[in-house]
Formats: sequence, C-alpha cells, structure tokens
Amino acid sequence: MVYVHLAEGFEEIEALACVDILRRGGIQTLLVSVSGAQLVRSVRGVGVEADLLFEEADYEACEMLVLPGGMPGAKNLQEHQGLTRQIHRFAEAGKGIAAICAAPMILGHAGLLSGRRATIYPGMEAHLQGASISADRVVADGNLITSKGPGSAMEFALAIVAALKGSETAEILKKDLVMYEQ
Repeated sequence: MVYVHLAEGFEEIEALACVDILRRGGIQTLLVSVSGAQLVRSVRGVGVEADLLFEEADYEACEMLVLPGGMPGAKNLQEHQGLTRQIHRFAEAGKGIAAICAAPMILGHAGLLSGRRATIYPGMEAHLQGASISADRVVADGNLITSKGPGSAMEFALAIVAALKGSETAEILKKDLVMYEQ
C-alpha cells in the first residue's frame, strides 16, 4: 500500500497523476490528509477528498510514502510532526519514500540525503543538504525517489511503479498511457 499525503496547498498534478498511475499499476494507493480534515485544497483551490486522515492511517501496512510538492503544500507537510516521525521511521527501515517538486526539501532538511543522489524543483537545490544534486527529471537512489515538478509527475509515478512492481509493469503502463510513439 502507498500513502500519498495531502496538505493544504498541494500541487494537483503531482498528487493525482501519481494516484491514478499507481492504481492503474495495481498498487493500492490512498490519499492521506495531514490537514485534520477530509477535504484538502490544492494550491489552485481544487478540493480533493482524502481517503484517510493522518490519524487513521496504518503506517505498518504502508510500503511507500509519497510527498507531493506545491507551495505551501510541501512546507505544510514538513511542519506536520507525525508525518516527520513516519518519514524518519521509513528511512531507518529502508522503506520507500518518494518526493516531487518542492517536497524533496523535506528529505534534505531531515538529513536523509547525505551521500544520495536527488533532484528538486529548479532553484531549490540548496534545500538538498548532503545530496549529490542531479539534473535528471526523476532520480531513484535506493529507497528514495525524487522528481523535479509537475511536468515530470507521470515519470515520477512510473518510477514508483517500477520500484514496487518491477520495470516490466512500468513499461506496460507507459505504453498504455501513450507516453511514447507506438
């Protein structure tokens, strides 16, 4: 199971494209609100109903945490103490953590990128403390996946599918989604 976390001001494309593609790949994926309410508003005011509140989520059953970007969404995720504790628990256990756009800053500020390759929204590289900064659109390094922004959201989601279900499943989805000429 994968939990995609929503905080007020999240980036719609990054959260919802990820949920869509993971579910297409047969991965149970749930939206988890850290805002204390089921309805969470995106950076452009789109209301999305989360499947669970943070307090209801079973993190023992979760394989990967997904952190969408957007501002102030990424900042709001970072300020949630319960989520911060889960991020550290997942990192210590070697469980998957995926962050896109501004959200990789959460991993940098938490000290989880030392000696790791990572990417982030252009201009925010200083937040990747300890990382070997990559210009790639999506970077998978061990249990961590990072991505640049809304334009790389589908590639980001496919990297998560590849990590959890294998590259063959990701390639089938890529073809089904017409992400390259057939």
